[in-house]
Amino acid sequence: MNAVEDYFQNVPLERQQALREIWHLLETHLPEGFEPTIQYNMPSFVVPHQIYPAGYHCNPKDALPFISVASQKNFISLYHMGLYAEPALYDWFIQEYPKYSKYKLDMGKSCIRFKRMDDIPFELLASLFTKMSVEDWIQNYTSKLK
Repeated sequence: MNAVEDYFQNVPLERQQALREIWHLLETHLPEGFEPTIQYNMPSFVVPHQIYPAGYHCNPKDALPFISVASQKNFISLYHMGLYAEPALYDWFIQEYPKYSKYKLDMGKSCIRFKRMDDIPFELLASLFTKMSVEDWIQNYTSKLK
């Protein structure tokens, strides 16, 4: 068994299916180059050091983070660094969300919170996951560091 599966098995039963579905969408829709791992105690996809040797500026020993999912006390959270760094992507997501959910979007700068497991907009997430390549993310990230 791998660390991601271990994580999923240790979350509340009512969230396991939704987390696994989000993870499956990440595995099947993210552009090539992102690598699955556990980062900051969450299942994550990162840009590995083989592609971006400088790593994360906060701690260069860490791979460059991109997306993480987590089971929090009262919700599932999806952390998408591209939403935080790219205003056009953020605006697109904000505009699209009401087309896929009857509930108000609960979102911070990069964190989307899902409190209702039966109202996660999986189709929208699948589309979101295709919108930024590894190269796009590295370029966006490095441009913000300057």
